[in-house]
Amino acid sequence: MALEKKQRDPSTKKEAGRKDEPKKDKKSAPKKAASKKSSEKKAPAKKEGAKKPAANAKKDAPKAKKAPKPARLVVRASSRYVRIAPRKARLIADQVRGLQIDKARALLQFSPRSAAQDIGKLIESAAANAENNHDLVADEMHVAEITVDEGPTLRRYRPRALGRATPINKRTSHIAVALSPDEEI
Repeated sequence: MALEKKQRDPSTKKEAGRKDEPKKDKKSAPKKAASKKSSEKKAPAKKEGAKKPAANAKKDAPKAKKAPKPARLVVRASSRYVRIAPRKARLIADQVRGLQIDKARALLQFSPRSAAQDIGKLIESAAANAENNHDLVADEMHVAEITVDEGPTLRRYRPRALGRATPINKRTSHIAVALSPDEEI
């Protein structure tokens, strides 16, 4: 009997929720949502002559043209297919970047790396371009940019023991230098 009382007793959670709550129509909930949607659809249509919201006003406003910055004179020179690995040439390029021509020449002249010779010739070429093509004094220039990009790789093979062959990659570089006059402040 004790079991029957518990099952019939309305104090249990399951039965209490079932008896106290009124039954809901599943169809009535979508009708309420549908009535909200229909009220949104009935909003008045925008007039053709009406102003756009302020958020879009900035996009439609005519943009004020900025005055172009004065172009900085840059003298360029490049050397392509240089037979040195770009990784080795970048070590020297990083040392020279931003230096004045005189300091760069001194650094490259006494550097033990073979890439220094090629980069030194390229900087001399750019300095000659500045003097002959732009009527500038080469000693007053500095290295504004120097980039070392990878060129094509020459693929060779070396014979090894037991009839095998191992690859040898002979890498090349494309080096570009840009000189600009020192800014007097």
